[in-house]
Amino acid sequence: MALPPSPTRTPAAARAETAEEIAGRLRLSATRLARKLRQEAQTGLTPSQLSALAAIDRHGPVTLGALADHEQVAPPSVSRVVAKIEADGLVTRQPDPADRRVTKVALTPKGRALLSASRRRKTEWLTTRLEDLGPEPRARLAEVLDILEALTTDSR
Repeated sequence: MALPPSPTRTPAAARAETAEEIAGRLRLSATRLARKLRQEAQTGLTPSQLSALAAIDRHGPVTLGALADHEQVAPPSVSRVVAKIEADGLVTRQPDPADRRVTKVALTPKGRALLSASRRRKTEWLTTRLEDLGPEPRARLAEVLDILEALTTDSR
């Protein structure tokens, strides 16, 4: 699938856009892509629940306070999210071996399998869309990804 020309926009190379215009287009595209990927996840979880599950996977067994920090939400919010995904059998609470007063949250095999299946579905959807583009647009996108990764690295 070739990239269709936009009926209301001239090609990017033929116009000079301000940083603000580019930021607006990027924000809108990222929002739409994130929404589509959430739909493809097909987990039955809310975005907050899926995000918490992914954070627990990424950071290993974590305390609720650490999870709240990673997710940048208030501790009561993370407590509600964890209670729900724990009730669904996706995470378990376990005492910290170094300090039995501390409880950490870890993925269960069911939680890991759900997360893996969700990631696989989203990657398959994206792969299909990218294969439809053809080699030249994919190469351009790969170059842009380097820029996006640099933008999202916390260096400032």
